[in-house]
Amino acid sequence: MEITIDSNSGFCFGVVYAIQMAEDELDSGNELYCLGDIVHNEMEIERLKNKGLKIIDHDTFSTLSNAKVLIRAHGEPPSTYKTAIENGIELIDASCPVVLKLQHRIRNGYEQLKEGQLVVYGKDGHAEVNGLVGQTEGHAIIVNSIEDLYLVDFTKPIKFFSQTTQPTSGFKEMHDEIAKRMLAAGQDIKTALESNDTLCRQVSNREPQLLEFAATHDVILFVSGKKSSNGKVLYNVCKSVNPNTYFISDETELVPSWFEGKATVGICGATSTPMWLMTKISENLKGINNLEFVS
Repeated sequence: MEITIDSNSGFCFGVVYAIQMAEDELDSGNELYCLGDIVHNEMEIERLKNKGLKIIDHDTFSTLSNAKVLIRAHGEPPSTYKTAIENGIELIDASCPVVLKLQHRIRNGYEQLKEGQLVVYGKDGHAEVNGLVGQTEGHAIIVNSIEDLYLVDFTKPIKFFSQTTQPTSGFKEMHDEIAKRMLAAGQDIKTALESNDTLCRQVSNREPQLLEFAATHDVILFVSGKKSSNGKVLYNVCKSVNPNTYFISDETELVPSWFEGKATVGICGATSTPMWLMTKISENLKGINNLEFVS
């Protein structure tokens, strides 16, 4: 059997940037806190904790003073920066540039809003979405599925945005359904619907890449942390073309029977999955049935 690691998988540039900033501080011997999990991958978090990174929540953050705190790639709402100023906290801001641009666009859109609504396609409670909602003083409407559209008043104008890591297919489905319901409500969508495709292309482009990768292997091992929204989406992308796709978080979850009678194994992962972890899984997999590793 042959094992191939997907060269397109692994950290996106925003996560690489955040982790590099954290390691630079830790390697300098500085005490560093991180506001929330720096990445949705338990193995990578444990590695950084072993280097000295301290993960905290917002309640703990509000009690700190004269400390260094890393803002992860997901970004933060304005209230976090306000607290930092009040408490004398030095922020190491590793917010992804794509997320920062989206925050700016949403803030401008909200300020220009009169009687309309600002709707965000995303996961309610997700760190990035919390930062986006904060740009609207908490007034943005969050929808994650067609079932959530009962929250929207289709007789009013709508500015529509998306969390950066949502699937392209989902964004199109939501846009089309919103447009359909606005038309049914008598709206002129050319003037009443402003739709902003704010998906991160580095993330969304992985869908077609993974479709091709998953279709060319007998077995797919999709490696991701259980908390990763992006991981759940991309796992289902692989599963849609290859039923022999398995979601694992580390090498301890490998099941030998998955590979019986199979010729090729593909290993891939989310934008929050470190390459070192996929490599470690491939090395462990080589111990099953004398598999041959192909880089």
